[in-house]
Amino acid sequence: MSQDPISPVALHKALTRIWATPPGWGRLSAVNHTILGKRFMMLALVFFTIGGVLAMLIRAQLATSGSAFIGPELYNQIFTMHGTVMMFLFAIPMFEGLAIYMLPKMLGARDLAFPRMTAYGFWCYLFGGMILIVAMLLGYAPNAGWFMYTPLSSGTYTPGINADVWLLGITFVEISAITAAVEIIVTILKMRAPGMSLTRMPIFGWYMLVTATMMLIGFPPLILGSILLEMERAFDLPYFDPTRGGDPLLWQHLFWLFGHPEVYIIFLPAAGVLSTIIPTFARRPLIAYNAIIIAIVAMAFLSFGLWVHHMFTVGIPHLALAFFSAASALVAIPTAVQIFAWIGTLASGRTKFDVPMLYVIGFFIVFVCGGLTGVMLAMVPFNTQAHDSYFVVAHLHYVLVGGFVFPMLAALYYWLPHFTGRTSVYRLSIPAFWLILIGFNLTFFLMHLTGLMGMPRRISTYPSNWGWDWLNLLSSVGGFLMTMGFALVLVDIIMQFRFGRRGAQNPWRASTLEWAMPTPPPDYNFAALPAVTQRADQLDPDVLARSLAAGEGYLGFARADRQETLGVDMMTGMPDQVIILPQRSFLPLWTALATGVFFLGLLFKIYWIVPPAAVGVIALFLLWPRALGARRNMGPIDIGQGEAVPADGEVEDNVTWWASRAAVAADATLYASLLFGALYLAVVAPGWDGPAPATNWLPAIGLATAFGASVLARRARRLNQAGDSPYRWLLGGAALAGLTALACVTGMVLLGDATTHANLALRFALYAYCAIHAGIAMLIMAHAAWRWREGFVSAVRATDLRLSVLWTDYAALALLPAWALMVLLARSGGAA
Repeated sequence: MSQDPISPVALHKALTRIWATPPGWGRLSAVNHTILGKRFMMLALVFFTIGGVLAMLIRAQLATSGSAFIGPELYNQIFTMHGTVMMFLFAIPMFEGLAIYMLPKMLGARDLAFPRMTAYGFWCYLFGGMILIVAMLLGYAPNAGWFMYTPLSSGTYTPGINADVWLLGITFVEISAITAAVEIIVTILKMRAPGMSLTRMPIFGWYMLVTATMMLIGFPPLILGSILLEMERAFDLPYFDPTRGGDPLLWQHLFWLFGHPEVYIIFLPAAGVLSTIIPTFARRPLIAYNAIIIAIVAMAFLSFGLWVHHMFTVGIPHLALAFFSAASALVAIPTAVQIFAWIGTLASGRTKFDVPMLYVIGFFIVFVCGGLTGVMLAMVPFNTQAHDSYFVVAHLHYVLVGGFVFPMLAALYYWLPHFTGRTSVYRLSIPAFWLILIGFNLTFFLMHLTGLMGMPRRISTYPSNWGWDWLNLLSSVGGFLMTMGFALVLVDIIMQFRFGRRGAQNPWRASTLEWAMPTPPPDYNFAALPAVTQRADQLDPDVLARSLAAGEGYLGFARADRQETLGVDMMTGMPDQVIILPQRSFLPLWTALATGVFFLGLLFKIYWIVPPAAVGVIALFLLWPRALGARRNMGPIDIGQGEAVPADGEVEDNVTWWASRAAVAADATLYASLLFGALYLAVVAPGWDGPAPATNWLPAIGLATAFGASVLARRARRLNQAGDSPYRWLLGGAALAGLTALACVTGMVLLGDATTHANLALRFALYAYCAIHAGIAMLIMAHAAWRWREGFVSAVRATDLRLSVLWTDYAALALLPAWALMVLLARSGGAA
């Protein structure tokens, strides 16, 4: 049934009433992506300021030889926190914030797929970052480097809680990264404007899809490494102790399995910004659209084969050195494809220069230099000479600042009118650009020279007779010039917010959807969702804005106080479901606070509070969906334009299903990293000898009960499809999953003293992983049974049962390699 048309003003008021976040304390309940995206970016800028102050302290210390400005212990904390803040608290959250704010607007949606999960991710980011910053202010900051190499970061050489602050604080923050990755992937795949097929998607969407997939695969190895190192520090489980069968190099492998893809995780969103901005100012569409997509997919694939690039000097076999050296050089090809496409777009257009283009030119200058030194470092002989010298510091900053900060400054000036609805008053942006560009090159170009002259990284002072004094002094001067430039950028932003004139809705004459809405944007983004019939970076936003504001499109009405947006077929973009989004709630905040209590209990070793905190987190998560869904089948729902589609809960291909599959993929990556670690230690680690206790019969019992739970979950789903009750089968499956968890916990107990050797510690970790996932399967099946009793599950509304099958299958399959490895570990020896 079609909705009666109303005036644009009345439609705006009706939609605002549904989507708005109340003022005051109500802002803490915000789940709207516009608000949360701004919060992410503003908090990232706060951390960037903190990281910049730390950098200035470093340059003040190194400006002269033999400086006593900062002692060695404080210097170690400062340089560790500088790298940690810039990598984990600024760069990644900044592009997450941009994606959270911008993607629904560019894709033609009203919000992200899981607004409450976005809010939870923000609070985890805030609280995790606060742990690190407060620890620094109190003098307990991590001091073993932002890479936390073992054995330096082990309890023997770094007692106290300094290293624990890093391990637990970063893991807390990484929750935000994983939730953002899932959110971005599902939103891009399932929540585009009607008609926006993958081949019509704006190029920024492709960049973010590839980046989020890389985050889903790249972050779990670091999370696993942090967990294992914290277990070693807290409970003396010797995963990295070579005297008890461990190996410090395992940490480097796990860290750089994350660390090198992270460079491209940081670069690709910035490249997406460039691919969006350059066509706007070149006044022509981006050339080589398909070639760029292939290049970024190739870059993502290659990035996971480069981690040993950082370990050339640790004693890697020559064949492996040759392979990783070739792969490190090969990644320059997809990078060059993108750079030449951008240059070709500018060369073939009628380029208009404005402030964003200044930073684009700065990117070309700085990033290309960083890329050239990257190819140099990819060559093993040169890398062996330059490794751990200031040449590497210079290369790192040329790549990260050139490849991320300059494009993000271009993005800031490009989209600031979208945030504010205003234009710049004072032209502080131009002198700011020159101060940043000149200051940056003065700071870091000279570090190439100090590195080639032999200056090592991570030193707090140096003698005066090595000839480094004048280079370091000029680097420090350049650093302060660059800081002045960033300060001018901040002043310019404040001036625009406070004194800027009201500007045109589309000041750059751009051709992407985010400009087809009022600026600053309303809470609901679009009064009606557009139909896209061509590539979505070649539209006319000015024409679209008028029709969409009048409700001429899909869902151009307010209905039943529901926050509605559309889900589409992944490939074609045709609408196939109405997604009813959860409204504002304090639950994400309370859940993040409970998660914070869990991490603080671990940090301060108040272990009695950890189990209640974990139970509280689980209980709060179970409260999230208590009122979501429907107790009756809604049938086809009118979406306007003479079309009707089912609600998302009544289709199989919904966002919840895709998010769960993405979560399992991330989980499986962490598990694969654990299996890799076990095999690595069994094959490579020193001291892996002596007879080990044989594996016992408990894994067999766990396998039987786990696959039994999987069979019962499938039986429950089939009964539900037939209209029969799945209740008893779900409870039975939950009981079997609980027995699986119990068998694994019993196996952990029967291992004996797992601190004696890494062999036993690895089995402890495998048992723990399988126990946790059997427990997750038990909770999901029990929750599905409760949802069925409450009427939220039917033959049509069966997502809960599909999730039960997914997680019971995964919990059962995870036991197979665990048992096989336990047999291998028993035969390979290792217990003292």
